[in-house]
Amino acid sequence: MSHKAGFVSIIGKPNAGKSTLMNALVGEKLSIITPKAQTTRHRILGIVNEDAYQIVFSDTPGIIKPRYELQNSMMSSVKGSITDADLILFVTDINEQYDENDVLEKIINTTIPLIVLINKIDNATQEQVEEKINFWQEQLNPKHIFAISALQKYNLDGIMNIVLDYLPEHAPFYDKEDLTDRNQRFFVSEIIREKIFNNYQKEIPYSTEVVITAFKEEETITRISAEIIVERDSQKNILIGKGGASLKKVGTEARKDIEKFLDQKVFLETFVKVIPDWRSKKNYLKGFGYEN
Repeated sequence: MSHKAGFVSIIGKPNAGKSTLMNALVGEKLSIITPKAQTTRHRILGIVNEDAYQIVFSDTPGIIKPRYELQNSMMSSVKGSITDADLILFVTDINEQYDENDVLEKIINTTIPLIVLINKIDNATQEQVEEKINFWQEQLNPKHIFAISALQKYNLDGIMNIVLDYLPEHAPFYDKEDLTDRNQRFFVSEIIREKIFNNYQKEIPYSTEVVITAFKEEETITRISAEIIVERDSQKNILIGKGGASLKKVGTEARKDIEKFLDQKVFLETFVKVIPDWRSKKNYLKGFGYEN
């Protein structure tokens, strides 16, 4: 029996709903989801395994014009994801305005098969949907266009069948037990980062990195230490909050989700460390696992 396997790159602007889509397609929460833009910083693979196929979905950072080194790294992971892909899923929010071409210039001349997914159609009229379908047909001439709601899992069933049509015959790239290419430490740091995005305003979430410094699995408990990196002392003060209350809230919320994720009791301790301007320093970015 023949076996199909291939890479499917999910791209779009920040807040188009790419992470929600990947989590829905894979059936697991692998990418963090917050109402804020630019939540995804790394390329995260979500792997769907069946007897006859393996689909490797790649959730990428939202496409932006980079302003500092961290964003350069984020955009280079998008580029890598497109280069490797057998198929591109381009996710666009029905309300997005495409008056700038930073996304389109990455895909307009690609020879890789392209599917456009018009997301967040929950409150859209039929007229709006048809208008967007015509717009994208003219702009990109994709293989297919779907109007979907990733959040409500609306109209996603047909996507999997279409994806399979574009996958080459190939042995699996990853072990059939694997759900992702990332380890537990990575997802623990992402859970903590998600809580920071949900609890703080303005620049705090964007100036923050989470590094797991200890991860010790014992019989009845996993002990985790995490460093939350910020760029300025003022950010450290905001992050900790009065009497440590804000940081404690983040820690409690994160610990509950980490316990669900690891299916075990967790002891979590968090520390805040200031590294001035870390987002622009290549040596720190490399140490934090960002692509060059």
